[in-house]
Amino acid sequence: MHDLPPEPEKPLYSDCCGGGSCCPCVWDDYYEKLAIWREAKQAQAAKTAKNEEKAE
Repeated sequence: MHDLPPEPEKPLYSDCCGGGSCCPCVWDDYYEKLAIWREAKQAQAAKTAKNEEKAE
């Protein structure tokens, strides 16, 4: 089975300057990585469920 990579680490609030001019902001980067991680987690869960159905 393919191992799920670790969930992205949430940045500290102090990691963001709060100015709104950074491109990308640390929060943009985090939320992008989090979305990719969640998709991978859902795909893995669906694959696991499908494999369990076949085993029955």
